[in-house]
Amino acid sequence: MWAAGVTYKQSEEARKEESGTPDIYAKVYTAQRPELFFKATPRRVADPDAPIVVRADSTWDVPEPELVLVINAYGEIIGYTIGNDVSSRSIEGENPLYLPQAKVYAGCCALGPGITPAWEVSDPYNLTIRLTIERNKQVYWEGETSTRELKRRFEELVSYLFLENDFPDGVFLCTGTALVPEKQFTLQPGDVVQIRVDQLGSLRNPVVRGKVGKASSNP
Repeated sequence: MWAAGVTYKQSEEARKEESGTPDIYAKVYTAQRPELFFKATPRRVADPDAPIVVRADSTWDVPEPELVLVINAYGEIIGYTIGNDVSSRSIEGENPLYLPQAKVYAGCCALGPGITPAWEVSDPYNLTIRLTIERNKQVYWEGETSTRELKRRFEELVSYLFLENDFPDGVFLCTGTALVPEKQFTLQPGDVVQIRVDQLGSLRNPVVRGKVGKASSNP
């Protein structure tokens, strides 16, 4: 599983707010080359209703609801699904070189509820993405956006991803987020994150802290 970053204006602004080096995010938003990074192996990915993890050494964590491309070995987009690119804003904000630690760890993302074939999605650039975060069984934060706000075309992201990489079994590519809760918000253990995308369904996951929390949540 791979991911693209800073593909929405809102994401650029949020990254600039959290970082001590804000100019790098402004530059990548307007650069010819997109930001692409490795996100997760299958063992790090949570299924629907399975727990997602915030790092035990992080103080500021957010969900990132994203449209995910399902790409075959030939670089063709064959389907779409929903992803949650869970991120530590405190770790990445401290130093952008810490991005792998902020983004890649056990339980760092969720994927689901299934794959919708590409030919069943009428216009992937006109999908509403809704994020709801429940705390103590009450809606604590919610927002929505649309893939109309994407700066990059999917084909552009795929072409850069496949430029010097081979994916014999295909690959999932998260396309970036435009829903970033305000600075004073952070995910807490016990929160429930739900992401809805038009035509794709809903992805729901509870939140735990660290590997210990993830282990204790398993039967």
